[in-house]
Amino acid sequence: MSGRGRDAIDAFLAMLAAERGAAANTIAAYRRDLEASDAVTGNIAAATREDMVRLAHEWRDLAPSSLARKSSALRQFFGFLVDEGWRDDDPSPALPKPKARRPLPRVLDHEEVGRLFVVAEEEAGEGRPEAVRMLALLELLYGSGLRATELVSLPLNAVPRDAPFLTITGKGGQQRMVPVSQRARAALSAWLRVRPHGGRFLFPSRDKHLGRVRLFQILRGLAGRAGLDPAKVSPHVLRHAFATHLLEGGADLRVLQTLLGHADIATTQIYTHVDAARLVALVNRRHPLANN
Repeated sequence: MSGRGRDAIDAFLAMLAAERGAAANTIAAYRRDLEASDAVTGNIAAATREDMVRLAHEWRDLAPSSLARKSSALRQFFGFLVDEGWRDDDPSPALPKPKARRPLPRVLDHEEVGRLFVVAEEEAGEGRPEAVRMLALLELLYGSGLRATELVSLPLNAVPRDAPFLTITGKGGQQRMVPVSQRARAALSAWLRVRPHGGRFLFPSRDKHLGRVRLFQILRGLAGRAGLDPAKVSPHVLRHAFATHLLEGGADLRVLQTLLGHADIATTQIYTHVDAARLVALVNRRHPLANN
C-alpha cells in the first residue's frame, strides 16, 4: 500500500472514530474496503475518475448491498479528503449508484416465541445451569431487545438491584437504558444463584464472556427442541420480534428508537411495515367517517 494512501485512510478512520463514534466493526469494514481499493488504484488518495471506473469494473459481480457499501465508503472518504484539503476534486461521482433495497426483518409471531419460552422454562425448571442461563438470555433478547454483542458482553455489575433497568453500551460506545421486566429479573436472579463464581461478565465463559457464535448455536438448539426451524431463529430475529410486538401493542416509534439504540429514526421505521394491519384497523375504527 502506498504511504500516502495509508496515511489518508488512517486519518479518515480516526475521524470516524472520534467525531462520529463509529463502532470498531464499522471501522474495520471501512478499512478493508479502502485498502482493497488502494491495492487496485495504487494510491487511493490520488485516485482519478478513471480509477473509479476501474473499481466499478472490479466490483461488477458483487451483490447490490456489497456494491452500495463499498461505494458509500469511498464517497465518504473522498468527501473527507476534500474537506481536509488533501485534494481539490472528488472523483466519486464516477462510482456506481446501486439501489440496494434493505431487506425486511424476519419476525417470529407470538405463538412461535411462546414455544421457545415453554421449552426454555421447562428446561430451566430442571435446575441445570446451562438451561437456567438459556432462559435468562432469552428473556433479555426478547424482553429488552438487546443486540447479541450487547447481551454477551454485559458486565456482572449491570444487573439492576433496585431500578428495573440495564445500562447498555451499544454501537459507537453510546449508552442507553433498557427496561428489565419482572420475568427477566426473576430469570436473572435464578441465573446468579447457579452462575460460576469469578469473572466480571454476567455470562462468563472460561476467562472471558460467552461468544456471539455460541449464543447463536444454543439459541438455534432451543429452536429445534421447540419444533421451530433453527434457521429462522437468531438473536437478531428475537430483537426484531421485540420491536415488532411492541409496535403491535401501541408503542411510539420514538420510544422504540430509544430502546433499540438506533441513532437514526429511519432505521427504526423498517419495523412499521409489519404493523400495517393494526394501522388500517385503527383508521377504520377511529376515523370520524368510519361509521358513516
